[in-house]
Amino acid sequence: MSVTRRGVPPDTPAPGGAYDVVVVGAGVVGCAIARELARHPLRVALVEASGDIGEGSSKANTAILHTGFDAVPGTLESRMVREGGRLLAAYAEETGIPVERVGALLVAWDEEQLAALPRLADKARRNGYHRTRPLSAAELYAREPCLGPGALGALEVPDEAIVCPWTTPLAYATQAVRSGVDLHLDCPVEEVRPGGAAEPHRLVTRRGVLRTRFLVNACGLYADAFDALLGRKDFTVTPRRGQLVVFDKFARELVRHILLPVPGALGKGVLIAPTVYGNVMLGPTAEDLTDKAATGSTAEGLAALRAQGRRILPGLLDEEVTAVYAGLRAATGAEDYRVAAHPELRYVTVGGIRSTGLTASLALGRHTVELLASAGLGLGPERPLAPVRMPNLGEAFPRPYRDAGLIARDPAYGTIVCHCERVTLGEIRDALASTVPPASLDGLRRRTRARAGRCQGFSCGAAVRSLFEEGVR
Repeated sequence: MSVTRRGVPPDTPAPGGAYDVVVVGAGVVGCAIARELARHPLRVALVEASGDIGEGSSKANTAILHTGFDAVPGTLESRMVREGGRLLAAYAEETGIPVERVGALLVAWDEEQLAALPRLADKARRNGYHRTRPLSAAELYAREPCLGPGALGALEVPDEAIVCPWTTPLAYATQAVRSGVDLHLDCPVEEVRPGGAAEPHRLVTRRGVLRTRFLVNACGLYADAFDALLGRKDFTVTPRRGQLVVFDKFARELVRHILLPVPGALGKGVLIAPTVYGNVMLGPTAEDLTDKAATGSTAEGLAALRAQGRRILPGLLDEEVTAVYAGLRAATGAEDYRVAAHPELRYVTVGGIRSTGLTASLALGRHTVELLASAGLGLGPERPLAPVRMPNLGEAFPRPYRDAGLIARDPAYGTIVCHCERVTLGEIRDALASTVPPASLDGLRRRTRARAGRCQGFSCGAAVRSLFEEGVR
């Protein structure tokens, strides 16, 4: 196993001269696929163009662990979200990923939306979810007393939850690497030279050539471009930008559930949700663009979010804004994932993974391995994965700065570096020495929350940078 960021990656990891499988794209889905492959005695590489895992859509989403109640019945997405939600909930408990089952309320603001709620409850039943419940206006306001005036009722979805979107792919990647997968970062694939019946594919990367018998495309926004490298033109990815506003922790007492709108044509619409870090999030927008790197926020987008937020939860607009960010989802014009095996190419495309991909990730990992097997990959016997236990980033669970026993054993956990987020020297030290260490301050923030608080690093930035550059010697 190895994690590399420079030099020529090894294209002969063991006798035999090629990897059995290379997974391209280390977002939450690619990491989940690599982790699932690690259950078998295979030579596997996970290849990522950027310098860290989870750098694309995976790092900027609404961080909801979905039930799949509103997916299109009968689709692959519906099945993967339903199965993946159960798998991820169990995996989170096993590995320490913070999850809070706060439940969701689908709020109706006019008669048309109110009339749609029974249809959504029926849709949920067709998706295998049977725990929705209608709420009257009085019940709704008893549940959410700070809700804006004029709501007519709601549909309760009690099993919707919030999850840490940063720790999840990191846990998958960590477990994959510890179980024998090679992770090659800063390794964009520029060309694919398909192999013949007995020859491996050759992946020409910026760092050298990798050879592999089987290939998986988990490239997210660039899944269509990677498909084209193998002569496939099955779909086109349109980047759909979602801008979000994160409010300070003082806003947390304003909201008790995930507040969802009645879904529209472009997605689930603007929601208000608590986060596992103790903040409140408003968003996302849904803007179809042409630029797959357009992650900037706009004055128009933020103004629209504020207007909708004022209607849903008026008091929220009086709270301080901690951060503004935008993420891009991979829209393909279809209301389903674009997952397909191409046995003649020894190739599987896992594309069109929309905002539900975080929830569906573990199920997609299993499904992709099944597709590889159907395409001719001999899996061999299953073996146990290396155990992992992730550092807790959630406010509802014990944090090191409050653990007197831990601090007594190691005072570094009592030395706070980032006071906004209560991040300690011990946590930063551990992140820098971890199996998949950060390559940037942003990567360190996703592993510890350092610089993610209300001052955005104004107070702790210099100290955090110094620790990062020195490796906490």
